[in-house]
Amino acid sequence: MSIPVTGYAHVRLTVTDIARSREFYDSVFGFDVAFEVPDDADDATREQLAFLFGGVIYQVPGGLFGLRPVASPRDGFNEDRTGLDHLSFSVASRADLDQAAGRLDELGVGHEPVKDIGAGFLLEFRDPDNIALELFAPAS
Repeated sequence: MSIPVTGYAHVRLTVTDIARSREFYDSVFGFDVAFEVPDDADDATREQLAFLFGGVIYQVPGGLFGLRPVASPRDGFNEDRTGLDHLSFSVASRADLDQAAGRLDELGVGHEPVKDIGAGFLLEFRDPDNIALELFAPAS
């Protein structure tokens, strides 16, 4: 019997520099923060939120997305190794991808041109740790 999954709960990426990654994800996506350790947290709160490892978890439609800052600064992402290939977020339309490309340009974030893949459209780019990200819009 298979496991009756109803969706995904969360995805968390391991990053090398939480300040740099937060600046990137905050400026690109502007997700609401679901969990982070407040600067003025007491010991009990810090212990309760130890699962964050000093990172952050954002609320996104359909689940949670987190950043875990425990990677060595010498480490680097490679989609050809075992593990994550890329992370794709959905948007409603091709027009949203065009707007996203403009926002990435404003932020100085390199990206590929919007691609028509038949079933929809993709906008590919990378985060500060070189993690492959994409935005996907279904074909109309």
